[in-house]
Amino acid sequence: MKIIAYPTVAHPPKLRPAPSGRDWMDALPEAYGYRCLPLTMANAHGWEICSPVAFEAVWNGGPSKNDIQINCEEGGLVPTTHFGSGILTFHVGYLFRTEPGISLIAQGPVNRPKDGICALSGMIETDWSTYTFTMNWMFTRANTPVRFERDEPFCHVFPTKPAMMEAVEPVLAPFESDPETQKRHNAWSESRNTFNADLLNPDSRARSQKWQKDYYRGYQPDGEKGAEHHRTKLRLKPFALQVKAPGSGEDGE
Repeated sequence: MKIIAYPTVAHPPKLRPAPSGRDWMDALPEAYGYRCLPLTMANAHGWEICSPVAFEAVWNGGPSKNDIQINCEEGGLVPTTHFGSGILTFHVGYLFRTEPGISLIAQGPVNRPKDGICALSGMIETDWSTYTFTMNWMFTRANTPVRFERDEPFCHVFPTKPAMMEAVEPVLAPFESDPETQKRHNAWSESRNTFNADLLNPDSRARSQKWQKDYYRGYQPDGEKGAEHHRTKLRLKPFALQVKAPGSGEDGE
């Protein structure tokens, strides 16, 4: 699968694979947030578009475009107040194209909470569209300054396949219909309760282990390997510069 990003401005924002680390996770006691594999995998599930300028914005609670004030001491791709109603609009600086049937989800940076403002999400049919899109954030509190630093991500993109989503057949089934899965779940639940109780005992094995690692390691509760495709890290490629035009028959085709 290929995703192409065409810069639409002279100095486009930084576009990078999303990192698995977060400053707030680093600051946790013993950085325990990194023990949650679903969290770190989601962190890195896509690419980030970063603000090319540092700025501060504040909304006074009104519906007008002029009710948002943006203060930026730098020149460059500064966000705008195109819609009003407390919506802050970023121009992403790229036109993205994807293969047939593949769209892009554009949303806020994953697991990067920001006080006073919330990112809005969108899905763009980048397999045919020659239109750019904007990334929008909605203020959630009036008269509360919000600051973005230079190179701070404001958008997170990743591919999706709408036809695959429509082909999904959701099923709600009684647990008893899958006795093997139910058995393994019950074993895990019991071991989890025992482990958490043992954490209170300073001399216990659980206390020295600090956390259960079966899911992280990709094993079932009984020690059986869960799946060969289990991952503990995503290694996304950066956007590489394509020197020659596609189909030119030259290097870079």
